[in-house]
Amino acid sequence: MQTDVLTPAKAAFRLTGLLNQLSTVHGDVRFPVDVESLAKNCHEIFKWHDPITSVVAADIPGFDGCLSYLGKGNGWALIYNEAVSSRGRVRFTQAHELGHYILHRATQTEFNCTDQDMDDWQADERRIEIEADSFAANLLMPLDDFRQQISTRVDFEQLGDCAARYGVSLTAAALRWVSATDKKVVLIASNDGFMRWSYSSESARKSGAFFRARKHIVELPAASLAADESVVRESEGATVPASVWFADASSGTKLREMKIASGQYGVLTLLELPGTEAVWAPWVNR
Repeated sequence: MQTDVLTPAKAAFRLTGLLNQLSTVHGDVRFPVDVESLAKNCHEIFKWHDPITSVVAADIPGFDGCLSYLGKGNGWALIYNEAVSSRGRVRFTQAHELGHYILHRATQTEFNCTDQDMDDWQADERRIEIEADSFAANLLMPLDDFRQQISTRVDFEQLGDCAARYGVSLTAAALRWVSATDKKVVLIASNDGFMRWSYSSESARKSGAFFRARKHIVELPAASLAADESVVRESEGATVPASVWFADASSGTKLREMKIASGQYGVLTLLELPGTEAVWAPWVNR
């Protein structure tokens, strides 16, 4: 008999439906999601016999979290790094490991996940990490509710409000929006003048607006707000020539650049291109 295959979205939707019902019937606060409680009880929802028996903080240098099988009859342990100070980061890590439990536990008995696994939503060579991220994002920030919090002109102020609502980091909220929007936007994380990673919306990628920051050393453009250490916060955005970031952008084309710098996550930059613009090098269009 063919069994129903759980995708990240389908698994998260099933849990979201249950959480919505509980909130309606019992008046429970809907957000943020209590991932620890959900993790310890979700085996009953799916009718499985290998529960997550413990969710604990531990000293795991080099990793944000891990999921480990404790042996027959003992279930699984979901562990997160006790050194991570951001509660939002911890919640996303817990949801990410819960995603491994629901989606991947039949394939391996231990998952060790770094901060890169939580942030790089476009690394095709790490499929199960992308799936765990997708599950976590769908569970913690359901798209129907998320869209209700967002106006047509998104900025870091709105995304910060979303982060507070869902109990996640600003990075996670920004990634969620970029992954779902039809706007041409690029999110960039950087430190010391160099990109750590970047994530482009689908429409931005199709327009040539992306950076291969994981595979190459990419320096921030000298004329960008991101590279200007005197600018700590430009949350609503400033208009700059698109050619500052994309050398092949048409002359006269402008984009909106937003920036927040902090000791917690380094520099986050959000670029929004006009919907009609493309920035491919000329030979691509021949």
